[in-house]
Amino acid sequence: MANLTTKIILYLEANGKNKTELFPKMNVVATATEILSWNVDGVSKPTTSQLNSYESAGNTRDANDIKIASRISEYGTVHQQLEYIVENGIDKFIKKQKDIKDKYPKE
Repeated sequence: MANLTTKIILYLEANGKNKTELFPKMNVVATATEILSWNVDGVSKPTTSQLNSYESAGNTRDANDIKIASRISEYGTVHQQLEYIVENGIDKFIKKQKDIKDKYPKE
């Protein structure tokens, strides 16, 4: 089941709100299962059926977010990445990054 927050974000994006303005410029309070309050300029509160229409896309986004977090964890810090390049060369670094992406492919 897609995360409610993910479905809300998809709904807002579909209604003309871009990711950089989603949360700083709105007031949405939600639990894991319901929206408690909604005050988004220019976008009405979604119905359950509207949010449910984003279930499939939400599942894909949630799965990709997990894969991206896994990639980031394996990439290491910027310091660790630079150290790897210095010690092993750029070609091995690029191969390592590709191997990590292949291990956690996005949908």
